[in-house]
Amino acid sequence: MRHAILITAALLLLAGGALAELAPGDAAPDFTLTDTAGREHHLQGYLDAGQTVVLEWFNPDCPFIKKHHASARTMNEAYAKVKDHDVVWLAINSGAPGKQGAGLERNRTAVTEYEMPFPVLLDESGEVGMAYGAKTTPHMFVIAADGTVAYNGAIDDNPSPSQMGETNYVLAALHAVLSGAEVEHATTKPYGCSVKYGK
Repeated sequence: MRHAILITAALLLLAGGALAELAPGDAAPDFTLTDTAGREHHLQGYLDAGQTVVLEWFNPDCPFIKKHHASARTMNEAYAKVKDHDVVWLAINSGAPGKQGAGLERNRTAVTEYEMPFPVLLDESGEVGMAYGAKTTPHMFVIAADGTVAYNGAIDDNPSPSQMGETNYVLAALHAVLSGAEVEHATTKPYGCSVKYGK
């Protein structure tokens, strides 16, 4: 059976709330988080089913998130291209209570506002975000079905809050993973707003 490392174990490696650093090939920290409808999502359950998982760190009030969910439909369009290929896409909001874009109710309105076809999960403690080393919104991860990190970085190659990039790194990584090829750009520099962790 394939196993992702337990998030509790990952957190033991974090000192003083420091972010982890996950490299391609590392085991993805396991987690269970709840979406806006109260449904639990367990990473290992998806991996055991042979699915590839995309994680998108999310803050609905961040201009870079608005770029990809409102000005353009980057995330929705990317998901539409892969959803029939055993790919699960999960947005995660690790904003602490009282921070910009945080909370269950804001997640709920964002799902409607941005017509999101995939769930938004709540991580108010920031434990999952810190275990993954999520720095920005968006910060993207592709987790292969064997439980390892296949991609860590930006959604595309243009760190502007308004201009679209020419290369979608997440789609490129997914195409490689699904075809059994090596991911050409397995790590890129994420861009966006900082994840609004608590102190």
